[in-house]
Amino acid sequence: MAGESCVPRPLFGGAISTAFPARFQDVSNIREVPDHQEVFVDPARDESLIFELLDLKGEVDDTGSALWFLRDIANEQDAGDNLVVEHSGTLELADLRLGEAPAVAGTSVGQLAVSKGRQGREAQNIVRLYLANIRLKNAATDVLITAYEPLLINPLSESAAAVAAGPAIPAEQAGCLLMSEIFKVAVMNFNVHDWNLFNGGP
Repeated sequence: MAGESCVPRPLFGGAISTAFPARFQDVSNIREVPDHQEVFVDPARDESLIFELLDLKGEVDDTGSALWFLRDIANEQDAGDNLVVEHSGTLELADLRLGEAPAVAGTSVGQLAVSKGRQGREAQNIVRLYLANIRLKNAATDVLITAYEPLLINPLSESAAAVAAGPAIPAEQAGCLLMSEIFKVAVMNFNVHDWNLFNGGP
C-alpha cells in the first residue's frame, strides 16, 4: 500500500466519474444510500468520501458557498458550536468545462466534533471535514464532495471497535495517501459524462 494510487471510479451509474483509492468501499453494498448520494468508506481507517447532488441554492453567494455548506453540515451534525474553519479556497477541475471555461470548485476545510449515528455528545470524535462545492448552474445543481478524516477517536465511539481509540494513525505510517490529497484528486477529476442525470432533478 506504500505506493497507493487513485483509480477511476464511476458514480451514479457511470453518469459521473472521478478518482480515489480502491480501499474506499461503496456503502450501498452494505446499507441503503439516498439516490442523490454516493458514499464510500474505508472501515479500517474510518475515512469516508461522499458525493451529493442537491438542488442549486440560488440564495447562496458563489464566493462563500463552500463555507456555507460546511457550516450547514456542522449544524446538521449538532457541531455548529465547535466548528473550527481551517482553510477556504478553490480548485480548478481537470476535465469538466462549463461553457468555455474549466469548472471551479469552492473548497472549505474545518475541524469539528461529531458522533456516529445516534450516539450522543459523550461519544464524539474529532474529525477534519474537507468540502468542495461545484455549482452546475446549467443543471440547477449544487454538487458537494465531502471527505471525513478522523483525528481523535473517542473510546465510547462505535469507531473505536474498528480503528482503536486515541489519535488516528497517520496516513504515511499506514502506507496510505493523505486525506487532503485524496480529496484534491477526487475533486479535480470529477467529470460529468451524461447530463441527462440532472433532467429529472437530483
